[in-house]
Amino acid sequence: MLKITVPGFQFAGVTCGIKKSKKRDLALIFSEIPATAAALFTTGSIKAPAVLVGMKRMKRGRIQAVVINSGNANSCTGVRGVRDAETMCREAAGHLKIDPGLVLPSSTGLIGVPLPMQRIRGGIKKAARQLATDSLYDAADAIRTTDRFVKIASQTCYLNGKRVVVAGMVKGAGMIAPHMATMLAYILTNAAVRADCLRAMLKRCADQTFHCVTVDGDMSTNDTVLFLANGASGNPPIRRGSGEEKVLGRVAEAVMKNLALKLVEDGEGTTKLVEIRVDGARSTAEAKKVAFTVANSKLVKTAFYGEDPNFGRIMAAIGYAGVPLNPDKIDVSFDGVSVVRNGVGLPANERKAAQVLRRRSFKVRINLRQGSASTSVWTSDLSHEYVRINSAYRT
Repeated sequence: MLKITVPGFQFAGVTCGIKKSKKRDLALIFSEIPATAAALFTTGSIKAPAVLVGMKRMKRGRIQAVVINSGNANSCTGVRGVRDAETMCREAAGHLKIDPGLVLPSSTGLIGVPLPMQRIRGGIKKAARQLATDSLYDAADAIRTTDRFVKIASQTCYLNGKRVVVAGMVKGAGMIAPHMATMLAYILTNAAVRADCLRAMLKRCADQTFHCVTVDGDMSTNDTVLFLANGASGNPPIRRGSGEEKVLGRVAEAVMKNLALKLVEDGEGTTKLVEIRVDGARSTAEAKKVAFTVANSKLVKTAFYGEDPNFGRIMAAIGYAGVPLNPDKIDVSFDGVSVVRNGVGLPANERKAAQVLRRRSFKVRINLRQGSASTSVWTSDLSHEYVRINSAYRT
């Protein structure tokens, strides 16, 4: 079990009886001092009560605790759902002896079912008693739903001579798509960061990481990414445009990329982790549009699962991406094995390409030869297991 600590933060993950499996289902993150906070929430019009309450909390820009339950999304639950999310905050605040306005709630799981508040109250009490500096793993375990494994990551750096840790945990395996995904992610650092700098850093890092992954193209009502900086390292607060911002930004992006790739690796029924790299586009926006069209194609994803180097499906997806291009200029390769050159397929290379697709992870490189912009997104294959999991999710 990986032990990660972030100075000034404590964690807990407990069982309170939400899940029938009796696995951990409630987590608590506690900063010993109020932390500067930045957040991103679902862009969907239907937002779960935890998101609505969280958005209201974020207006202050300061958060000291996060209470998270799994196994129940508390979504499409009306006024009661909002009341229950607020109650989670008050319960946590009471046990931690802090202002309820400094507590942010999160929920994940089945949509449309009210929270079992009596069990959650007991879970929050238990979690507050079990807070420990080295229990990030337990907290990350408690926020899982269909996730196969715990997803945590950390890196360190030095800012003005002070040792700074950036660590994070994330959950998500299905309904993973950009802007955002069916994911809950919490990024924590003991660095002191100005609020405007933290917001800009989170947006920039998320655009390069969490917004560049897809499993099935679906999104949810509860998606949340929270970045907390409690300043326990004692460094002067980092300002926008500073050298320290660049250093911390690189470390934060590395941690988020690690977590984002784990989301795809842990995708429901996933057997492949695939990078779709698009080069030679006229703009980054066009490169990303082509990359995501290929990455979300069900026919492409099933070909990956079948280890079939069906470049025709990739070319078809490129063609309907809605980006102006010259088909006679397009090159496609699998880990360096060319399957399309100048828009023409190379059947002679299919055997070598099929060997590449047998790997657990590989890169599809598409060169549009239209310009100088590039981007990468990460996707998974589509298997029988994905259908089995999601066809029986409610039962």
